[in-house]
Amino acid sequence: MKNTILLFLLSFLILKPESKAQEVRVYKAPKFQADWTKPGIHPDRIVLNPGPDPTSQMAVTWRTSPEVTVAYAEIAPATAAPKFWRNGKTLLAKTTVLDGTEIVNAGLISANHSVKFAGLEPNTIYGYRVGDGEHWSEWFQFKTASDEKSAPFSFLYVGDAQNYVLELWSRLIREGYRQAPNADFIIHAGDLINTAHREQDWHEWFTAGGFIHSMLPTIAVPGNHEYNYLSEAKRDEGRQLSAQWKPQFTLPENGPEGLAETAYFIDYPDVKMIFLDSNRDHEKQAEWLRKILAENDKKWTIVSYHHPLFSASAGRDNDELRAIWKPIFDEYKVDLALQGHDHSYARGRANPGENDNVMDGMNMRDQTGTVYVVSVSGGKMYGLNPNGWEGTEAVRDRAAENTQLVQVISIENNTLKFESFTAIGELYDAFILEKQSNGINQFTELKQELGPEYRFDNTIPYEDPLPQELKRKIENDFPGFEVTRVNYRENDGVISIAIRIEKGEEEKNIIIDLKGNILSEN
Repeated sequence: MKNTILLFLLSFLILKPESKAQEVRVYKAPKFQADWTKPGIHPDRIVLNPGPDPTSQMAVTWRTSPEVTVAYAEIAPATAAPKFWRNGKTLLAKTTVLDGTEIVNAGLISANHSVKFAGLEPNTIYGYRVGDGEHWSEWFQFKTASDEKSAPFSFLYVGDAQNYVLELWSRLIREGYRQAPNADFIIHAGDLINTAHREQDWHEWFTAGGFIHSMLPTIAVPGNHEYNYLSEAKRDEGRQLSAQWKPQFTLPENGPEGLAETAYFIDYPDVKMIFLDSNRDHEKQAEWLRKILAENDKKWTIVSYHHPLFSASAGRDNDELRAIWKPIFDEYKVDLALQGHDHSYARGRANPGENDNVMDGMNMRDQTGTVYVVSVSGGKMYGLNPNGWEGTEAVRDRAAENTQLVQVISIENNTLKFESFTAIGELYDAFILEKQSNGINQFTELKQELGPEYRFDNTIPYEDPLPQELKRKIENDFPGFEVTRVNYRENDGVISIAIRIEKGEEEKNIIIDLKGNILSEN
């Protein structure tokens, strides 16, 4: 009897984890009230953007209901004394009205207000607030850049937020702020949201970041999801930049003609940062880029854009764009390219085009041309190209699937340090660049100090898994077919499973219940 009980308990302990792993768990996405995104008289969506010279320039943009026709920003050098505002000044905002009632997914009418702060002192903390003279925001703070070339500074960089923004991107951006609370700014490499003109998407993005947007200056480039048709009636006009982009950001306007606030540059004392719109006008931007780089006297050069020159994911190669822009990066020794789009992570470097050995004895393994990074910060994930960057002019050194990441980049004089962190603060990737007198960077690889690379097969499943007993039943019912997609659904408390099965070119979509009974087939 005792042996029987013992065997029963052992079998329960052994089988319990397996049965738990086979549990069908349906994700319940949040729902939002229809008026959730509606603006009011109190300022919301407050966001900072640096000017072309962040030692002395900063801009703030915010939103209200259209009944607010006059708005202001107040700014003062911040001190520990609570009434630091006595040394401040009040500035009239530029106000524009965005009528989204005839734009697909926009729907609302809002007033957008912006103020450009100029003549600021370098390396100084300022407090500011925005409002209409009666309804004010809280006081926020930012710090201008130092005007000393050798002064250290750091910034964050993220790839696509895009999907599940309030649900999942929120934890990533907040972890990034925790990792580098003194960062000077954050670069968003496109696809901030999923549907260009959709108010809910933008409201999720601003809500997920919260006060971070108001204190950590945003530098953004548009991705392909920031472009879409304004409406069915205007499809002949082509895909247009998000109707909210220019009203809600105040970005530099020093780029090529017709690309204001989507292609531009920002100058730190010894870093030239160039931002490109990879969605259009590639040749025009190439001509502008060559001119900007030919006049560049900065020690470091960083570029950011959406579509990667070396793609992380399979079937997404941008060879035409690479043919246009990479020769310019090579010629002018761009140090770092920060990209998005591929919903996975890849980091590698290009051959600097020098001889196998240089005068100081540094061999090719220790030197590098442009380092290219593709990253993703939101919850939508794609698979990596299994061949890496084989057959291209670069080598992929570190990669990840199914992993939300935020990057911290620190620069001090001749040293650039790159660190990539997961959403729970794990250091996932790292390297160091040391600027040499000949302009070539000495590369120090730090990945050997880190753990194994993440893949779909060693992380929590991204796709809904089909319990083995149901998989066997489907394969018996449909001989020769392979299960290729599984999606759990719940309606009125009843769970069903939508399944795609394929055999060669033949495809079927079926819906089953939890016992494997077929509810529909097509």
